[in-house]
Amino acid sequence: MLSVESSELPENALLQRYRESGDYTDCYFVDIERAVSQAEYIQAFYTTLPFKTERLILRWAVAKPSSDEDASLLAAGKVDRFAAWLVEARQEDQILLSDFRGRTRSWLMTKVSGHSTRLYFGSAVVKEQDPETQEERLAKSFGLLLGFHRLYSRVLLSSAKRRLLRLARTA
Repeated sequence: MLSVESSELPENALLQRYRESGDYTDCYFVDIERAVSQAEYIQAFYTTLPFKTERLILRWAVAKPSSDEDASLLAAGKVDRFAAWLVEARQEDQILLSDFRGRTRSWLMTKVSGHSTRLYFGSAVVKEQDPETQEERLAKSFGLLLGFHRLYSRVLLSSAKRRLLRLARTA
């Protein structure tokens, strides 16, 4: 999938706070041979075909509609809500979003080096309190979906890279 790799989170990743608190985190990256701004990356990521499909599901499943224009506004820093997510933190090179229920996080980061860029994508699944034991744990359903999540993360990142490459060719 266009060389998508798994890695540790960069030290400065906004997602680090969840790793440090013991929540599930992951990190994937892919390199692209051109300089890509954080705004370009956000725009491309949330307007790929796989993500548009997710947006359609969210529109019907949880009444959280979104459009490509909404993705543009998020990328430009003009809104802090997008589909089922709220911006939790934003820096020049990264963004951290929380789902509207506060159970998961999505993170995007760019690291430009000369004429190439490393695109990062990661997630966190926040522990919840077990109503019977009062202990914090990951939701039972998480384990069942982990394999799909890992594959889907790679598909999303690979699709964003392809979209960015297509956009560069047409510019």
